[in-house]
Amino acid sequence: MSKFQFPESILSRPVYGTLAPRPGKSHLMIADAEGAEALLELADRDENLMANSHIIYLPKDTGETYVDRLRAAGPNQLYVGPSFAAATQRIRHVLGQAHMGLQVYLTGTEGLIGQAMNEATAVGIPHTAIQTEHRGSVARRMQCVHCKGITEDVTTDPFVCSHCGLNLFVRDHYSRRLAAFQGVCIDAEDPGNVPDPVELYS
Repeated sequence: MSKFQFPESILSRPVYGTLAPRPGKSHLMIADAEGAEALLELADRDENLMANSHIIYLPKDTGETYVDRLRAAGPNQLYVGPSFAAATQRIRHVLGQAHMGLQVYLTGTEGLIGQAMNEATAVGIPHTAIQTEHRGSVARRMQCVHCKGITEDVTTDPFVCSHCGLNLFVRDHYSRRLAAFQGVCIDAEDPGNVPDPVELYS
């Protein structure tokens, strides 16, 4: 099962729901990896939804596992891309051409949801009007508060910043603006005193 029950945390940490069909003339669905499962369940709940839907899907490590099933669901448009960076211009184009009543659905990893949320809110869609559902990996998109570099898909705590090499503590503090959690040097006062990394939520 690709769903994960997140433990209670601080207020800035995102909370995810379950996608539900909403009435609208057009639907933008952005997903990565196991997020495809949520879209397929959405299609099963409303057989007419996909005819007016534009799906932007990033398979990541799942490869072709869900692509044929998404295509068979009958979306009006389906784009399959290698990364969020590669899909960004398409996402911006779709949002830029959108009319009142566009419904936005985001599902998959936290990194995908946060970055796509930023693109949607940048064109004036309030974040409270965007549906989100987490599926798959709990790896985090982390920003080092010291060098400001972003490290993608962090699964251990502590971890080494991919930009400056500091040993960082994984915090639950989340920046909506950056679509990233924050990492702070764990051995600043006692250099070299770094606990063994452990898998997140293990």
